[in-house]
Amino acid sequence: MEENNHKNNHQSCKTRLLPKRIILVRHGESEGNLDTSAYSTIPDYKISLTEGGRAQARLAGSHLRDLVSSHGPCPDWRVYFYVSPYERTRSTLREIGKSFSKKRVIGVREECRIREQDFGNFQVEERMKIIKETRERFGRFFYRFPEGESAADVFDRVSSFLESLWRDIDLNRLHSDSSQDLNLIIISHGLASRVFLMKWFKWTVEQFERLNNLGNCEIRVMELGHGGEYSLAINHSDEELLEWGLSPEMIKDQKWRIDGNKADWNDHCTWYLRSFFDYESDSEDDVERS
Repeated sequence: MEENNHKNNHQSCKTRLLPKRIILVRHGESEGNLDTSAYSTIPDYKISLTEGGRAQARLAGSHLRDLVSSHGPCPDWRVYFYVSPYERTRSTLREIGKSFSKKRVIGVREECRIREQDFGNFQVEERMKIIKETRERFGRFFYRFPEGESAADVFDRVSSFLESLWRDIDLNRLHSDSSQDLNLIIISHGLASRVFLMKWFKWTVEQFERLNNLGNCEIRVMELGHGGEYSLAINHSDEELLEWGLSPEMIKDQKWRIDGNKADWNDHCTWYLRSFFDYESDSEDDVERS
């Protein structure tokens, strides 16, 4: 029995069905975005959307449906949602979901690991202003909020989520059908989305520090390229990528991923190696020790 299970799992991995797109969505405008004093009396996870935020989410749902239904040769497509447990992300999903029929939605999962960065329970407005100014001097990635988290902490839990996501794909727990385009839509928060991209594309801490936050209901579309790599450059222009904070080298990498093969990544991305080593030539000769 164990041998049969192993064979079945091995077969699932061999015939892994990759999602056509992985789409990151930040929640709509929240009461906290409109008035930061809300965080001093309302727990962060209970902060709700504004009416404007609900409208943004409905518009995002229409845009997402157009995106997944009008691109590519496959007319039969499905969506699977992951959502942060916060009120504002759940409400964003509810509004986005109005654009998708029940037939098109093959599943949804609340996922705590993609929740907002923990800033430390109730947030006193004046104190948080000083803390955030200190974060800018210290560095956004490693600065840990008192009684809360750093971006590095969020990176760790998002990395754990990504490992689970790959297991779901490997074992076809998402019930994907090879005749359908599968689109994963992850409704989360600005920082969680940025560290998701950082982990996926192997961006460095220095590159993360360059990134700008997503706007409310703004999306990032990672689409599967011809060589099996995901790229932001299929659905987004150079101007957009620059606006988000990607460097010219990062944009060049995104364009390579449209047709590139993972096995060739190190040869292509020499700039990545140069960020760690002082290579002055391409000589294969061993360096002589002095």
